[in-house]
Amino acid sequence: MNNSQKAIPVLLALALGLFLFRVSAYQVSEWEQAIITQFGRPVGDPVTQAGLHFKIPFIQEVRRLDKRILNWDGYPNQIPTKDKKYIWVDTTARWRINDPLLFIQSVRDEDGARSRLDGVLDSVTRDVISNNNLVESVRNSNTLLENLQIREAAVKAKSPDERRQMTPEEEEVVGEIEKIEVGREQLSARIIEKARVGLAEFGIEIIDVQLRRIAYEKSVEAKVFERMISERMRVAEKIRSYGQGERAKITGKIQKDLAKIQSEAYRQAEMVRGRADAEAIKTYAGAMNADPKFYEFLRTLEAYKKALPKDTKFILSTDNKFLDILRNKE
Repeated sequence: MNNSQKAIPVLLALALGLFLFRVSAYQVSEWEQAIITQFGRPVGDPVTQAGLHFKIPFIQEVRRLDKRILNWDGYPNQIPTKDKKYIWVDTTARWRINDPLLFIQSVRDEDGARSRLDGVLDSVTRDVISNNNLVESVRNSNTLLENLQIREAAVKAKSPDERRQMTPEEEEVVGEIEKIEVGREQLSARIIEKARVGLAEFGIEIIDVQLRRIAYEKSVEAKVFERMISERMRVAEKIRSYGQGERAKITGKIQKDLAKIQSEAYRQAEMVRGRADAEAIKTYAGAMNADPKFYEFLRTLEAYKKALPKDTKFILSTDNKFLDILRNKE
């Protein structure tokens, strides 16, 4: 037997070994976990460590499952609250497979798991929301109410004069704010608590549940909008009334200042006029005392100038007293 004939069995053995290695070895990634099934039934413990692993070829299969945190989005549902108000609730959740063997035995794959999540989370969310008032699903705390109470106490502590000087923004109260006992975050915690119990039998662990969106049903929405509009109109009317009062105060102050300025100007003008008249009288008196006839002559000329305008014709008798100075030759 020559060397080529001796090499054939070795090559066949190598090829068979390589084939058996390929059909028996499998790799698990960091984000995966695996279950080995034999004739459709799980065998052994789940494989959670990343790396190279082996199985019995031909009779065993590898079922791979995601080890990461997965997302679930619910469908918006119309849910009645405890105070008989209908709202649309859109829920989202994060979950993961914490028991691969139980998961495979109960829901088989992620599609089956999502179907179970739809049923359990929708049911639990409806149950929790319907057992609480609407405000519990909307707000997280009573911080706004507490701040308002502090604000109201500060307003009540002010004197009547200080209250009258307050602007509408300073004294405005944001409607009637209902006190909450639970809050939105605690509702989510209750949903998680109840959902964990219902999903534990499927090998599913709920990480968290969030009320992603809450929308009013049409009839409730209309009432809310009406209330908001009414509240804003009340605030606008109050601010408008405050503005008119401020305008009246400013106008009154302007009128008062104007009257004061005019009065002061009139007083000063009268004083100047009085001093001028006194000076004129003093001048006239001095002129009359110095030469009474000359003063009379000047005053008569001034009278002629005023009484006899330019291009005016008068017919007067020669003995008219008004023309005495013209006839006087002294």
